[in-house]
Amino acid sequence: MYQYSLTWFISLYLYSIANSVKSDDVEERINNIVEHFTLCIYNNVCRSLFEKDKLLFSLLLTVSIMQGKGQVDDQVWRFLLTGGIALDNPHPNPAPEWLSDKSWSEIVRATKLPNMEGFFEHVQDQISKWKKLYDSGMPHKDQLPDPWSQLMGMDRMVVIRCFRPDKLVPAIQDFIVDNMGQAYIEPPTFDLAGSYKDSNCCSPLIFVLSPGSDPTAGLLKFADDLEMGGSKTQTISLGQGQGPIAAQMIHKAIKEGTWVVLQNCHLASSWMPALERICEETITPENTHTNFRLWLTSYPSDKFPVSILQNGLKMTNEPPKGIRANLLRSYLSHPISDPAFFGSSKKQVIWQKFLFGLTFFHALVQERRNFGPLGWNIPYEFNESDLRISIRQIQMFLDEYDEVPLEALTYLTGECNYGGRVTDDKDRRLLLSLLSIFYNWELIEQEYFCIYSLFQTYVNYIRSLPICANPCVFGLHSNADITKDNQETTQLLDGVLLTLPRQMGSGAKSPQEVVDELAADMLSKLPADFDIKMVMDKYPVMYEESMNTVLRQEIIRFNRLTQVVRVSLVNIRKALKGQIVMSAELENVFNSMLLGKVPNMWAAKSYPSLKPLGSYVTDLLARLQFLQDWIDNGPPTVFWLSGFYFTQSFLTGVSQNFARKHTIPIDYIGFEFEVTKEESHMDEKPEDGAYVRGLFMEGARWDRENMVIGESLPKILFDSLPIIKLKPGEMAKFLHENIYVCPVYKTSARRGTLSTTGHSTNYVLSIELPSDKPQKHWVNRGVACLCQLDN
Repeated sequence: MYQYSLTWFISLYLYSIANSVKSDDVEERINNIVEHFTLCIYNNVCRSLFEKDKLLFSLLLTVSIMQGKGQVDDQVWRFLLTGGIALDNPHPNPAPEWLSDKSWSEIVRATKLPNMEGFFEHVQDQISKWKKLYDSGMPHKDQLPDPWSQLMGMDRMVVIRCFRPDKLVPAIQDFIVDNMGQAYIEPPTFDLAGSYKDSNCCSPLIFVLSPGSDPTAGLLKFADDLEMGGSKTQTISLGQGQGPIAAQMIHKAIKEGTWVVLQNCHLASSWMPALERICEETITPENTHTNFRLWLTSYPSDKFPVSILQNGLKMTNEPPKGIRANLLRSYLSHPISDPAFFGSSKKQVIWQKFLFGLTFFHALVQERRNFGPLGWNIPYEFNESDLRISIRQIQMFLDEYDEVPLEALTYLTGECNYGGRVTDDKDRRLLLSLLSIFYNWELIEQEYFCIYSLFQTYVNYIRSLPICANPCVFGLHSNADITKDNQETTQLLDGVLLTLPRQMGSGAKSPQEVVDELAADMLSKLPADFDIKMVMDKYPVMYEESMNTVLRQEIIRFNRLTQVVRVSLVNIRKALKGQIVMSAELENVFNSMLLGKVPNMWAAKSYPSLKPLGSYVTDLLARLQFLQDWIDNGPPTVFWLSGFYFTQSFLTGVSQNFARKHTIPIDYIGFEFEVTKEESHMDEKPEDGAYVRGLFMEGARWDRENMVIGESLPKILFDSLPIIKLKPGEMAKFLHENIYVCPVYKTSARRGTLSTTGHSTNYVLSIELPSDKPQKHWVNRGVACLCQLDN
């Protein structure tokens, strides 16, 4: 939806020449025009961008202007976005207990940048000084240690990226303020009157919608203010068969000088070419009344006509951010804001408790999306209609029944109205757990100090809440803020990378040399394909040992992947030398390698992984080594669970061995889990089942003293679990007492596609871990285990 035309750009340019401050001094006059025009472009483009992209645009604008003045070193800029690329790091990490390997590798790579000579050596020698920066609440504002305090601008941001990527967004904001001024990080607020003032009768005004925002009510009120209300504004919601009616409305309104509002253009993609024709041929200056306006609303859609986007005036209007703003909006909008409705229930006290509880729950489920997979596996689009229907049901049920029908209300709100949108069973468990905080007998029976609260009391209370809520409000650990900030940083940098031109010089070496060296390095490390025939002879299919089959299936899968990797690396080197044609697929490999990302060609044949290129290759080599050791020395005593391409086949193998040994049908068999005290090694295999290692816990940690799940330590987002013993047994005999049923996922993006089992393809199994807190506590925390981290 972000389309702008040259004509639009030139008209802004002419507008700036006309409206900027005049001066007889040519230098000064040019400066005035440039300043006015830059801000004018920023404000006009920001009006049509979603919140998440406003800072991205501001950063691109700043850097492009600085590049024009020759103030940006391409090598530093590229490093800031990607963190550099290299396969291995020869220098050992000086403080592994707090400095992650990813950060340390970036510090070593940053040392090669122009102004950073001797950087990693200084970090090694003065590790305690750098720990202060790592522990700081405001690292982007603090002075850097010793000689590095002189670093400015982008170089300084590189240091923040290495140590505290979660604070890179505020560091970027400071950078923009220093170079462009405060105005460029304060996007203009939504202003309907301002947009109308900038429009004319021939250019449509387009609302780009986002979930939870509906501008229609505001627009109709605005029409009333301009005395264009009532019959002078015609609205129609597009859909099947509505196109011709809308066309008639437009033809009539052009002559009479009234307004037409076409809602939900994305639902009428087949009629869009007709609308495009009307805009180009019918709505022309000579036959259009000057008061006429065409308003369009649409969700982002690739079917929306580009010419309308380029010539129209685009606006985004998003729902407010934060619990407080969300609650306030619910209370100040229909139906709660209607005094007759607010005071309508026969059971006022319980009604108002439920009302406040439900609006708070509504804000909670929407805002949890900001925390990524910790909040929800799949980010759902809960909206106003879910809230409205739930409110109406509470009112109806309270008035119709003498007793409060809590179970029925919980079912309708949790399973139907909100739960109807939820496709992932772990998310459903979370939704009901969050709802039970507000829909429970304790709250209903609790005595309140003011029996009859006035509407204004609630609004004043909501206004007194903090603007930014602590993660604990959502049931999350305070570390969740770091996860959220890291996600913001990644989203911003990925966004910038998508907008950059393909070829960028990276200082000393050309992009071609960089990729060629990388490809050569990878090829030298990649082992030969597994010899499937030899493995089949050594480990034949046996009734009592299913692991042989698991091994065979694994090496077939890995061979398929390594063949694609090897062929593409060999070909990219040939293409760079001009020996073969650079196809579109190879170009993708080239661009991905330059950005340090895994090429699509590999990902299509790969196990799920979110790692950058360097870590991905290291991880792949470790997996191949794990299988090679198995082939050479027989099945290991401890299996590396994350090393399998298809983890489920290994779990089935373990159950099958147990089922065949004890002649129990496999359908009756499940696993019990025993977390051991050993971290990495076991002397011998268990009698039944298997030992596994390699899991990381997110959202909590394993308390090794008390052998239960415990709260995360500050700033430590993931905790590795010790070796776990999978004990197969008959499910009917399991106790399931004092445990948390913890889902295990392959990567940190817990969503996958729904498979035939009803689970996401990213889901492996659920393990039961001992807990001294109720299960609900960990469900709300979003606690899960991951087979691998992202770096």
